[in-house]
Amino acid sequence: MNPLWKNTEIREQLKVITKEIAPDLVLTNAYYLHSIFKKWMTGNIWIKDDRIVYAGKEMPKIEPTTEIMNLTGKFVVPGYIEPHVHPYQLYNPQTFADYSAQRGTTAFLSDNLTLFLALENEKAFSLLDQLNKLPFSFYWWTRFDSQTELNEEDLLFTSKSVGEWLDRPDVLLGGELTGWPKLMDGDDQMLYWIQQAKMGLKKIEGHFPGASEKTLARMRLLGADGDHEAMTAEEVEMRLLHGYGVTLRHSSIRPDLPELLKGIIERDIGVFDKLMMTTDGSTPSFHLDGVMDLCIKIALEAGVPPIDAYLMASYNVARYYNVTSLHGVIATGRYANLNILDSLDNPVPSGVISKGIWLKRDGQKVKSLPKIDWSVLPDLSLDFELTEDDFQFSMPFGLEMANDVITKPYSVSVDTHDGNLSNDHEESFLMLLDKHGKWRVNTLIKGFAANVSGFASSYSNTGDIILIGKNRKDMWEAFNQLKQMQGGIVLVENGETVCTVPLPIGGSMSNLPMEQLIEQEIKLKEALKARGYTKGDAIYTLLFLQATHLPYIRVTQKGIYDVMNKKILFPAFMR
Repeated sequence: MNPLWKNTEIREQLKVITKEIAPDLVLTNAYYLHSIFKKWMTGNIWIKDDRIVYAGKEMPKIEPTTEIMNLTGKFVVPGYIEPHVHPYQLYNPQTFADYSAQRGTTAFLSDNLTLFLALENEKAFSLLDQLNKLPFSFYWWTRFDSQTELNEEDLLFTSKSVGEWLDRPDVLLGGELTGWPKLMDGDDQMLYWIQQAKMGLKKIEGHFPGASEKTLARMRLLGADGDHEAMTAEEVEMRLLHGYGVTLRHSSIRPDLPELLKGIIERDIGVFDKLMMTTDGSTPSFHLDGVMDLCIKIALEAGVPPIDAYLMASYNVARYYNVTSLHGVIATGRYANLNILDSLDNPVPSGVISKGIWLKRDGQKVKSLPKIDWSVLPDLSLDFELTEDDFQFSMPFGLEMANDVITKPYSVSVDTHDGNLSNDHEESFLMLLDKHGKWRVNTLIKGFAANVSGFASSYSNTGDIILIGKNRKDMWEAFNQLKQMQGGIVLVENGETVCTVPLPIGGSMSNLPMEQLIEQEIKLKEALKARGYTKGDAIYTLLFLQATHLPYIRVTQKGIYDVMNKKILFPAFMR
């Protein structure tokens, strides 16, 4: 890895301070938030390339090439940081970053799971290196488990592969620890990786919904530093009591932030400088209301003091992850990531500067993030055909959806031997199909939708294919449409395509701008709702059908898995 700034660049920056040369951009009369003093200050901000070289009362040398902008009447705050991003929720890291930046979020700490499962490290790192060149700040966390039951997990999660991620300076943490029960049961491999991360001064993020105080204490001893799963103010307080970094969540399946902040204020905990916020991998249309700007807005409406609200989305994150030398502070030496606000009660900036480049100015988008080359991610090539044998669903029990992500076992009572299921009940055929055509898991799912005839998705936890429906022919047709698209989500009825969401990047991500993807997602969700889907978020249903960090039974590569008893109930069929 190269240094952030070459020696020659640093020498040029020094010449700006001594007024031998001029900066590229000067923001004059800036009323800016100083994160360390927690006060508003008035001064001039000098920017050279991607770096703040000075912020204070002085003016620099001015040359004809120097851009000067008078910010009288404006407020300047550090660029917002999203500390817990899953950047593959139909969108991809570049398109989500491009969208987020227009609302002031100019730094991500992102999950590596999709890249880790799909690519050898060298190829994955080539994508990270491309992203690092964008006028946006990408950081990562590395997983220690797959959050499902993989056929070859031990071959994927090795000390070499995980260690290479931990060696990267743009990887700031390990986790999130969805597989923490294994760790508590004595998994020394995971504990070794945690120790390795600790020796590299990296944080460990937990995943502890509903955890008892005893569990939190034990996980703290095992190395967990933070957690984003608190669902009540009492749980926030308990995590703080045991020294956790606490990130408050507001997502498409857990929109908890208003109630959390209400409880924190009512209990007079008074620790806003110790709290962070996240949208935790929300699906595209949720972000119509914003990204970190939405979290700040909710905080302001809840009565959080404005300075604290803005620092919860910037400096607090940078301080926790030990990157205040680069982020979260408007002062010498930091990245020039700045949001220009028209008023403190509206956190959507009218101007955005990211790494010294104007992305938004006077309320208008002036630059998109350059696209990156995704060709190292293999196309989804379904080079096999389905047969009649694949559509055998003689299973004594199936998965019943308690909500959009929790599935319980139930006894199957309907006749599955016909090619159709009645629309008079909520049971549908469900198949998880290996993307390489080697195996399948067949069962029924209850509560997905009463009138979905044929549905196929390559968007899943592992990239394997999910088929759901009442009619086997329409499910088959949906698969064929998916195959032709080389990835995506397809809804078919009476042999005709109702709607699609193409996902050409590896079969899991769209290449469209967020605005267009949101339109596609809304149409899909409306079509599913019209056919009986009543739960919260259908995209998360697809993602978490295989997720063994949630109760009670899951459909996985190995078969139908009992999470509570940690065993396979019915194995996958080899095709």
